[in-house]
Amino acid sequence: MSPAAARKIEARHRPMVEVRHLSKIYAGGVEALNAISVDFPEGQLTSLLGPSGCGKTTLLKIIAGLIPATSGEVMVDGRPVTGPGPERAFVFQDFALMPWANVLRNVAFGLELKGVAQSEREAVAEKHIASVGLGGFEHAFPHELSGGMRQRVGLARALAVNAKVLLMDEPFSAVDEQTRRKFQEDLLELIAREHKTFLFVTHSIEEAVYVSDRIVILSKRPSQVSAIVEPEIGRGRDPDQIRRDSAYLDTVETIWQSLKRYLD
Repeated sequence: MSPAAARKIEARHRPMVEVRHLSKIYAGGVEALNAISVDFPEGQLTSLLGPSGCGKTTLLKIIAGLIPATSGEVMVDGRPVTGPGPERAFVFQDFALMPWANVLRNVAFGLELKGVAQSEREAVAEKHIASVGLGGFEHAFPHELSGGMRQRVGLARALAVNAKVLLMDEPFSAVDEQTRRKFQEDLLELIAREHKTFLFVTHSIEEAVYVSDRIVILSKRPSQVSAIVEPEIGRGRDPDQIRRDSAYLDTVETIWQSLKRYLD
């Protein structure tokens, strides 16, 4: 490998998000996170897996700047997180759409807050609405859309602001299994196309193994990093073939055995 190629690979996988000795204690003394340190490489999708209530969403919200840590720090692209910032976008589990605004306005809202001119922000919004498969629904309102379509609107809104880091909190949990699998395929295409850094919270081991470059396994509360798994399942094949592959199945089983001990 040439030095130039080596530098390119090193740059692509440099830490985009760095978490250092992060702890979170809520009012009443509930300790959610205990001195967590972990990196999230640039241009990859890293999933957070762990037992229910272990603090996955808490960690995501601290990285997003939505809630403060009790101690420790988060760096995004080399800068400390002190609150929300334009380099991060959050895709909420419950969509968090404005019910009085149509799809176009919802997707363009982040750009509107930045003061981008209407014609420009609507052009950007239309591009990303089409990219998530909602072309033709620009003037529909959230109550006229299915749950899967509303989730696509939330994703398009996050993409429209051109953030470097997309934080996704169980984005597919509210849809049926068939739609969920389609979303997983769409997400893999999106990662390849956008080259952004994705932090992805899920309760599904199978989903994490299928979509992730890396999986960070958290222990039960107060949460620490229990293990980091890098699935090696091979892309570019039929999805059903991947899910029947022994490497995929073995990775799912390994993670299940790692998590099962926290259920006792």
